[in-house]
Amino acid sequence: MGNFKDKLKDFMSCRYGADQLFLALLVTSLVFMVVNAFIRSPVIEIFIWVPLIWAIFRSFSRNVYKRQAENDKFMEIWNRVKAKCSLTFRRIREIRTHRFRRCPHCKAQLRLPRKRGRHTVQCPRCHEDFDVRIL
Repeated sequence: MGNFKDKLKDFMSCRYGADQLFLALLVTSLVFMVVNAFIRSPVIEIFIWVPLIWAIFRSFSRNVYKRQAENDKFMEIWNRVKAKCSLTFRRIREIRTHRFRRCPHCKAQLRLPRKRGRHTVQCPRCHEDFDVRIL
């Protein structure tokens, strides 16, 4: 068994391996597999195999710099989506106690206490006053 581990270690040396994009591709493929279990479509079958083959290709690739650049690009997009979803879930979670409004001057997202009526608010970023109506 030790001989197999040494051969596998030698084979994987100087290869890229797994990263966040690799995991995202595997999860995408798994989601399409579950969907295809109910629908049984040859088109979805393609959507299963393409990310899976791409993930395997990336993990065995020796062009480490190119794979890192791909992962960095993916992480930029993923972090933007994650931040947007995080804010949306936070707004839903705090809907009973707070309201979120944008400053009309600097477009900053403000978290305001839920006090009904019209209020004048000063933006902490640009220090401009503006009127807000909270229902």
